[in-house]
Amino acid sequence: MKPTRAAFTLVELMIVVAIIGILAAIAIPNFVAMQYRAKRAEIPPNVNGIKIAAVGYDAAHDGFLDQATWVPSTPAGKAQRAWEAGTAFDTLGWAPDGAVRGQYKMVTLTSVDVRVIGESDVDGDGVNATYTATKSIGATPTTTGDVY
Repeated sequence: MKPTRAAFTLVELMIVVAIIGILAAIAIPNFVAMQYRAKRAEIPPNVNGIKIAAVGYDAAHDGFLDQATWVPSTPAGKAQRAWEAGTAFDTLGWAPDGAVRGQYKMVTLTSVDVRVIGESDVDGDGVNATYTATKSIGATPTTTGDVY
């Protein structure tokens, strides 16, 4: 009569643990990068929204507004910050739907063009991801894709 096998051997269990460890070593950095991309994703739509509001303001008032200082004024970082009132963005009629991780400004380039800039640093490494838009060009990254 052959003996029946009722359990896993220690070698089989060690192989399973090694495979799980390898998969975790691959998955965790990708998961963290995905979180950073998701947090940075607020910047392009906000930059485009500001640009559209600025172009609308220009159509109504024959000129662009400047917001030369960053809003919010505290540096971009991991934590969300409240949007500040009393800026040129209020005159445009533009505000985000709640707290933001980025910071924004707009500068008149010529009498017929404006540049909107948005920055974020959601990974806290001191290197900002920057997006810019002009009257004719939508939000475009000016940093590489792996800068958050």
